[in-house]
Amino acid sequence: MISLKDDKAKSPQVACREIEQMNRRTALLTAGAGMVLASCGTTSAPPTDASGVPLPQLYRITPEMAEKIPYTMLDSVNSLRSAKGAQAVSFNSALNAAALTHSRDMSVQNRPWHFGSDGSSPLVRVQRVGYAGTLYGEVISETYQTELETLSYWMSKKDTRDVILDTRARDLGFAWYQEPQGKIWWTMLLGG
Repeated sequence: MISLKDDKAKSPQVACREIEQMNRRTALLTAGAGMVLASCGTTSAPPTDASGVPLPQLYRITPEMAEKIPYTMLDSVNSLRSAKGAQAVSFNSALNAAALTHSRDMSVQNRPWHFGSDGSSPLVRVQRVGYAGTLYGEVISETYQTELETLSYWMSKKDTRDVILDTRARDLGFAWYQEPQGKIWWTMLLGG
């Protein structure tokens, strides 16, 4: 900053350089403030279909999310079970393996159904992975939705809700497979 009360008199060249430096700082601050204000602008509305309903957004599962999703699902399932008086379930590694295998297999077949490409049933698949308990049910989905949106959909249907809330269940298997274009194949198995 230039002070008119400096003890030393400044040459006109020094004073000009200081003014130029202040002008550069002012320009940088103004440009920075402009960028900040521009980022506060309104965003465009999400794309909609012909009836005005927002189109689904791609839910891309990152490695960081993949670490959290199973526990989000387990906690959510146990909250729903608790509200209905059913005991909590816990993950079973054999059921998780069977769920993952079936999620990948549904992707290969490009259809959500309970039979494997080799004709295997859910019961056969859990026996193959060494599950010693009783299988009470399997719920599946082909979607672009999140795990919680998928769980919500499952809970809205009596047959899948009955599997999730089965009071005999003690074990949970849960997995998914996401295709490169984003489609997700979800599988949940409950046993005890």
